[in-house]
Amino acid sequence: MSLTKIFSDTSAGRYSLALYELAEESKVIEEVEGHSIAIIKLISESEDFNSLIKDPTNSQKDQLLVLSKISQKYNLNNLLIKFLSFLISKRRFFYLEKILNNFVNTCSIKRGEVKAELISAKKLSDNEINDIKENLAKNFSSKIKLKYKHDVSLIGGLTVQIGSVMVDTSIKNKLQQIENRMIEA
Repeated sequence: MSLTKIFSDTSAGRYSLALYELAEESKVIEEVEGHSIAIIKLISESEDFNSLIKDPTNSQKDQLLVLSKISQKYNLNNLLIKFLSFLISKRRFFYLEKILNNFVNTCSIKRGEVKAELISAKKLSDNEINDIKENLAKNFSSKIKLKYKHDVSLIGGLTVQIGSVMVDTSIKNKLQQIENRMIEA
């Protein structure tokens, strides 16, 4: 593992924990978390914004100007604006996505949520997804933060992963198992 990767993971963790502690102290965790999720979404959807963050040749002045426009458009929390300005001033803005993802993850952990991933072959309705989420919450005696994906390559069935526990009832998996048995025979 490279020294740069270790530094970035460590730095992102420290910055996100600092943001969490500041938001908790100011009693604005939910608001900052919601705004952080919106910024993460903006990073993934806007190539221009993503480039502004990740390109080290962009000036701090340009980054602060864009931050000002975004904060006005999205009515960002003042604490988050100050935090983002601080990242810009310390030339750590390129860690923004990692820091905010880490922050959202910290919020989830502090609420006692367990992350789960659901992948289905057919498109599920919101009611079906909520039913699965409720059943998982009952079975694991915990709040579940469910991430849902639709993947037609499964052919049929679904997969659910919670931590290291994975249940795969997909036809794709069953065909793979049959193929493996035929190869071994």
